Amino acid sequence: MPNCACHQSPSTYDDWGTHTLNDQPRLDLLEIFEERYRRKSTLIIAQLPVAQWHDMIGEPTIADAILDRIIHNSHRIALEGDSMRRKKAARPLTDVENSETNTN
Repeated sequence: MPNCACHQSPSTYDDWGTHTLNDQPRLDLLEIFEERYRRKSTLIIAQLPVAQWHDMIGEPTIADAILDRIIHNSHRIALEGDSMRRKKAARPLTDVENSETNTN
C-alpha cells in the first residue's frame, strides 16, 4: 500500500483529537505509528492538550501503546496567544451588507 499514511513522509495529522476514536481507527493508528516509530517523521497538529490524548484515544492499553510511540523521542512546539485566524478575520458585515448577502 504505497499511498498508506504509514508510507508517506512526513505523515501529518491535523486537528488531532477533535473526535474520540472507536475500535478500528484506534487499531489503524496503532499500526501506523508502530510502522513509523523511529523510522519516519510524523507531524501532529492539535488544540487538544497532550494530557487529554489518552482519554481521546480511549481503550487504555491501546492508548498507552500509541502514546508510547508518539510521545517518546518527540519534539513539541507549544504555541501561545490568539488564533491567527481570529487575528486575520475580516471585519464583521454591516447590517446593510448582511441584508444584501441574505437576499442573493
